[in-house]
Amino acid sequence: MKVVIGCDHAGLEMKNAIIPVLEDLNIEWEDYGTKTADSVDYPDFGEKVSEAVSNGSSDRGILVCGSGIGMSIVANKFPGVRAALVSEIYSAEMSRQHNDANLLVLPGRIIEPADAKEIVIKWFNTEFEGGRHQMRLDKIKEIEMRLNK
Repeated sequence: MKVVIGCDHAGLEMKNAIIPVLEDLNIEWEDYGTKTADSVDYPDFGEKVSEAVSNGSSDRGILVCGSGIGMSIVANKFPGVRAALVSEIYSAEMSRQHNDANLLVLPGRIIEPADAKEIVIKWFNTEFEGGRHQMRLDKIKEIEMRLNK
């Protein structure tokens, strides 16, 4: 599995804290930045990560910004991206089990890095259940295709 990860300046500390978790899980990852605490515009980094997930060059993505809201808005503009803003374990599990989320968004200024690490572990260790949930994802895909004509 290949994962791309990105953040703005508000998410830098958390991004750096969760990279070792990816390594512990033996997940191949690529850092799309930012790599300094200098102020940047979150859409620039959200676009890079979301595009990689959307076009299939990456299996999944992780984005981090202050609240997670801005990155979520950017990510869910991309076809095929199912970004979930997660701040606790239950939502991490459900976003994978029921929604087959392929992009995890974390709020760098709201949760602690230790909590983010547990969320990342749960998110990567939870499988999509399929079944009735797949039918719902198919409906979302139909909406997406209709709107992008």
